Amino acid sequence: MPEHIVSPRIYAVIGATLLIFTGVTYYAATLDLNHIYHGLNVTVALAIAVFKATLVVLYFMHARYSPKRTQLVIIAGLFWLALLLLLTLSDYLSRATMHG
Repeated sequence: MPEHIVSPRIYAVIGATLLIFTGVTYYAATLDLNHIYHGLNVTVALAIAVFKATLVVLYFMHARYSPKRTQLVIIAGLFWLALLLLLTLSDYLSRATMHG
């Protein structure tokens, strides 16, 4: 099976994008976004982290150019992670709060 050759320019652009969004993450951490909506700081930080992780998986781990079967395994892993997080969150939210 022939391998896909990725241009060094692509790596440079993705690396620069990751560095820029690292700066955006730092800047977002210095802002107080919780006065707009409670939990907005965490939401923004997680959104940026998911974007950066997606770039790393797609380009540096070559998932974008991998066979369809490998992409299916990646999607199944993400589905499993989402399922575990959803079940954990539903358990956490269904418990009665204890006041000590």
